[in-house]
Amino acid sequence: MTASLAQTPASDTAGPKRLVIAGLGLVGLRHAEAIQQLDQVTLSAAVDPSQAGRDAAAAMNVPCYDDLQTMLETVKPDGVIISTPTRLHVDQALACVRAGVPVMVEKPLATSVAEAEALVAEARRAGVPLLVGHHRRHNPLIQKAHDLIAKGQIGTVRAVQATCWFYKPDGYFDVAPWRKLKGAGPISVNLVHDVDLLRHFCGEVVRVQAMAAPSQRGFENEEVASAVLTFDTGAIATVSVSDGVVSPWSWELTSKEYPVYPSTPESCYLIGGTHGALSIPDLRLWTHTGERDWWSPISAASMPCARTDPLVNQIRHLAEVIAGREVPLVSGEEGLRTLRAIEAIQVAAASGETVRLSEPAAA
Repeated sequence: MTASLAQTPASDTAGPKRLVIAGLGLVGLRHAEAIQQLDQVTLSAAVDPSQAGRDAAAAMNVPCYDDLQTMLETVKPDGVIISTPTRLHVDQALACVRAGVPVMVEKPLATSVAEAEALVAEARRAGVPLLVGHHRRHNPLIQKAHDLIAKGQIGTVRAVQATCWFYKPDGYFDVAPWRKLKGAGPISVNLVHDVDLLRHFCGEVVRVQAMAAPSQRGFENEEVASAVLTFDTGAIATVSVSDGVVSPWSWELTSKEYPVYPSTPESCYLIGGTHGALSIPDLRLWTHTGERDWWSPISAASMPCARTDPLVNQIRHLAEVIAGREVPLVSGEEGLRTLRAIEAIQVAAASGETVRLSEPAAA
């Protein structure tokens, strides 16, 4: 930690929290839009060596730095949001932690569990807040679903079906060639969100079986994968992901979370319990009107829920964490647990073997 940063903890500064975004790609620009909607934060700078990034920063009237370390020494921000390619996450987050600056890292937290463990351990020792950008947990839809499940509205969760299918156009990969590389496939880039929510709903993953098929476009990563996850609660989930399938069944197309995606009236998660079932994100709660019996009539009730932008909610929460008024909703430890499950899916798919997960001793 540098002396100048150590003298003035971010949580002690008055006024809006000064945030910096590293990486002004698709996700980074969404964070910038969210920051602009809040009074308690301000975008002070960006870090992006690309011309597109510099142009985007100029359009927002903020300085743009080519490297994170120079920015940290010059701007001394209250918090940093890292939305760069995954391979850069750990080094950049460590730079923030060592400078004593709270940091939110986009998912996945790292390219490997080992790297993520080292990052989480260092942040914990330094006492620097480390958050992970699993923004769906900030969506009122997910919070309502979690509340319904936690209150026993569907009884004990026994089974889950999760679908994450969509078709990414070639241009999506051409503008960012790193998306074609090994480790940047839909398991780590997309399914990580769904697995995080399944952990949120069902408990910790203890066993994984999986299969995957390679990209038909010639990329290094997978194009389709399916997995069976067993949780410590006894629930079993089947999950399927593909970025090469035309379908209405994905969070992006069903949640109405981001207007750029055309919405469909479908659901992408089906959660079955001993007393009922819940579809998400339409929040239809299915129960028998009489006895729990497949011959007894079953009906659905749509659960009321407010709608707010989870990215805005996430930035507001980040500001509260920086100020010391809240603890991270999705901490580095939480991101690490989700990454362990994702890595287990990748290992199981490559080996054909069942992978059993266990929690390591606390660092």
